[in-house]
Amino acid sequence: MIAVDTNILVYAHRTDSPWHQSAAATIVRLAESSEPWAIPWPCVHEFLSIATHPRIYRPPTPPEVALADLDTWFGSPSLQLLAETPRYWEILRAIVRRSAVVGPMVHDARIAALCQAHGVTQLWTADRDFSRFGIAVHNPLCAA
Repeated sequence: MIAVDTNILVYAHRTDSPWHQSAAATIVRLAESSEPWAIPWPCVHEFLSIATHPRIYRPPTPPEVALADLDTWFGSPSLQLLAETPRYWEILRAIVRRSAVVGPMVHDARIAALCQAHGVTQLWTADRDFSRFGIAVHNPLCAA
């Protein structure tokens, strides 16, 4: 199963992003496929935080518009939203120890742990930092 990171969601949403067309096509392809795909809940929260932030985007996305995009993505019958499982803490603890991350990188470790707990085979992201967590990463925007 493929999971999608925050940056791909933001680029798919923000029409002013230079990667908008490629990211939007990527999300549509996943959403319309019968193959399962996933969004970790922390990425949903981070998407809302980034897209609506007035110091990141001028103008920022109105909350109702960001929520509408999430509702559209959540309408995909093949989408799974990744939340903590009984094994989550064991996996997160091992990732943090192995990778020795601290501070803000713990957020990325959390996403990696959720992916591992749910059997995600590949995380689609434009962030190279995830490779340190033992999860296969792919940037679907590279060919763009």
